[in-house]
Amino acid sequence: MPAPRSALSDAYTRLTTAFPGLAITELGAGERVPREGGWVAADSLAEGGAGLDTFLAWDDAQVVRDYGQRARPDVVAGFGLHRYAWPACLLITVPWFLHRRVPRFPVTDVSYDRTVPELPIGRMAVRPHRFACLPGDPAAALPGARVVADEEALRGEVREAVAEHLEPVLRGFGPRMRRRGRALWGMATDEIVEGLWYVAHLLGEQERAMRELELLLPGATKPYVGSAAFRELTGPNGESLPTRDRASCCMFYTLRPEDTCVTCPRTSDADRVVKLAATAAS
Repeated sequence: MPAPRSALSDAYTRLTTAFPGLAITELGAGERVPREGGWVAADSLAEGGAGLDTFLAWDDAQVVRDYGQRARPDVVAGFGLHRYAWPACLLITVPWFLHRRVPRFPVTDVSYDRTVPELPIGRMAVRPHRFACLPGDPAAALPGARVVADEEALRGEVREAVAEHLEPVLRGFGPRMRRRGRALWGMATDEIVEGLWYVAHLLGEQERAMRELELLLPGATKPYVGSAAFRELTGPNGESLPTRDRASCCMFYTLRPEDTCVTCPRTSDADRVVKLAATAAS
């Protein structure tokens, strides 16, 4: 039986209040995930056919519009995968972080639309069925709940839930990418970490998120590649500047070689300090 909306809705409400660029709608048990208009169902991405072609055409057009040039097809695919996986991971990690509830979302139960101008990240429609929680959680008595023993068991549920959702999506994108296997799972690692880290910053809980993510992804947690990889740099006034080292590369440097991401392996610590200090000052 599907979990009642109340099992997850508080977490999603807090997420979208702090981060209004993303909207989340919970569907009822009998409702189909939307597939019309700008909506693309996750199982369509996993199939890797015409649905994925249509999805990536948006990224291709965006690159031409914003940068005046075409990107390599594998770079376009990487951009599209990132833009889907980043919010998709939040569907799982945010309820875990805020309420210690870990939903399961097969690709048949998620749809994504990024064509609404006022929603920069997009909107997601999800159909909850089941979730894991800890003993003592009031939601443990709800239909669809599965109680696990402790925090480490629940962290295992997070890793499994993200893998269950992303693995077929990665297979769908795989033929479009130059790098597969470990590289794609390194990207999944980065989406988990950087998505929750960013949202936790908006919620005023960045430091707790860093501790939680280090426990969630300590390294050697297959199929994921690498760890949360947080570390600290020292700013020009002696301030602490938290950063991390990505396990993957988003390939943005192929469009703007001089403008790498602050957590990119290509970005030196000196450049990171400049960028992080400027962000902190603003």
